[in-house]
Amino acid sequence: MSGRSRQTWANPSSSRTLGSNPSYVMSNLAENLGLAVLTVHLQIVVSIMIGSLIINRRRGFSIFGSRATVDDDGSSTEDYPSKIPTICGITIEVPDSSRWAHHIHSRILQKFPFLVEMFYWVVNYLFYSVTKATSQWLSPAEIGVVQVARDHGIGILNFEHHSIARFFFPIEESDFQSFFLNGHQSIMTFFNRIYSLVHIPGTVLFLGWYYYAAENHNTFAVARRTMTLGNFAAFLIFCFYPCMPPRLLPDSYGFYDTVRQEHAESVWVGGKSVNQFAAMPSLHFTYAFVIGCTFIYHSGLVHRLQGRPVRKSPFTQIFFIIMAVVYPLLVLSVIIATANHYWLDATVATFTVTICFLGNRVLLLLLPVEYCICWVLRLAKPVPTTGDRHLHKWRQSHGDVPLLAEQDSDRFSDSVV
Repeated sequence: MSGRSRQTWANPSSSRTLGSNPSYVMSNLAENLGLAVLTVHLQIVVSIMIGSLIINRRRGFSIFGSRATVDDDGSSTEDYPSKIPTICGITIEVPDSSRWAHHIHSRILQKFPFLVEMFYWVVNYLFYSVTKATSQWLSPAEIGVVQVARDHGIGILNFEHHSIARFFFPIEESDFQSFFLNGHQSIMTFFNRIYSLVHIPGTVLFLGWYYYAAENHNTFAVARRTMTLGNFAAFLIFCFYPCMPPRLLPDSYGFYDTVRQEHAESVWVGGKSVNQFAAMPSLHFTYAFVIGCTFIYHSGLVHRLQGRPVRKSPFTQIFFIIMAVVYPLLVLSVIIATANHYWLDATVATFTVTICFLGNRVLLLLLPVEYCICWVLRLAKPVPTTGDRHLHKWRQSHGDVPLLAEQDSDRFSDSVV
């Protein structure tokens, strides 16, 4: 660590709080964040979810419309043979649950297919919630997970700044944080807000928007499967490699926990289910990198490089390209300045996302499980509404001429995973 950082921000009380340091005054936005504000945070996410359900609803479909003529008990199998999807070149016979399309819960999902995405968010969260206990169980009993996580964090700092890798990490994390603590406190407050509030709500908003804006469901599914695999890769690392974030390291390393000062944290960075030793890799940057890459693709830049037509205005293309660069860089600055992650955390996240993108179709192997769950629940799989808007516009202007995106989506119409 640099001497400048330790000298400028020495903490004589060893309380690890900036409230006792008169040189650092948090703004009103970061103060007195109580239960009411935490409730507002939850309301924001719930509002985004409800908005996503409404925007992505199936238009012209009534939940309480006419019922199908199939028997309610669904005892007949002759009219509803098993589906045989081809997944990654493998042909698998699975039960066809479309016979129960008239059931009320099936019709609700057909009206609001985005509910399926919410279900998978819950599954992701359940897997995340067990990483804390798993890492504790895997850590040596004589040492404990806290010491293991601290050693890993210190090891990362030594690797970044005291090995040959230091040429790739020229700026120390403590110096980067000190820059904002010394004379740029308003920016630090802004970073705290971004870290606390944007990670979950922003990601939910992105998924809701892209479910609506993507040209077809396969395009959306690639982004979502990449993000899901990135989650699972991170969860696995959390279990076997618990890592203490810089803000929790001993005071001698020159870091300060800015997000939690004066109750500046949100519901997303506190609580018993939150794994405090999940610094490596950074899920914040995992999501930001996926979102940035998606913006690049959505801008039409890839289509242009391939010589394909781009049906977007130049302004829209430039906007998404700028956002694709700015958003990941903003998140990277936030996670380092708030001492929640190391540079290496973001580096590893970049590699895991790349690998997960290349292998995202492996999740299609779980598609038979989805069919079986639908069969057990007597639930017809909903048809995604992603791409309906593009298809409607195309048919208005071109009639029955097939749209390339429509052809692509037909090949993956069963892909919800």
